[in-house]
Amino acid sequence: MSKGRGGFPGGAGFGGMNINKLMKEAKKMQADMEKSQEELTAKEFEATAGGGAINVKVSGAKEVKEIKIQKDVVDPEDVEMLEDLILTCVNEALRKVDIAQSASLGKYNIPGLM
Repeated sequence: MSKGRGGFPGGAGFGGMNINKLMKEAKKMQADMEKSQEELTAKEFEATAGGGAINVKVSGAKEVKEIKIQKDVVDPEDVEMLEDLILTCVNEALRKVDIAQSASLGKYNIPGLM
């Protein structure tokens, strides 16, 4: 068994795969991942809290786009409750982005990437 350059059998191979083919597949995977990320960024994610009293929309880039608060939930005597509802709602919308991102990019299954 003769060894080529780099100690790999066959010289130009990497585990039996041509290095040029490997690079081509890596570039295609990178382009697919970038497209998936762009599609995710363009989406909007929505969450509600307090039975619909608070509604938050965020982009796939995790930017808050809109917060709507129903007037009847605004109580000057209980600002803390309103703050908690907003926090809960924003965090839920961001969690939805994380889930979508994991589902979208998880299909690439590259060790050490995620």
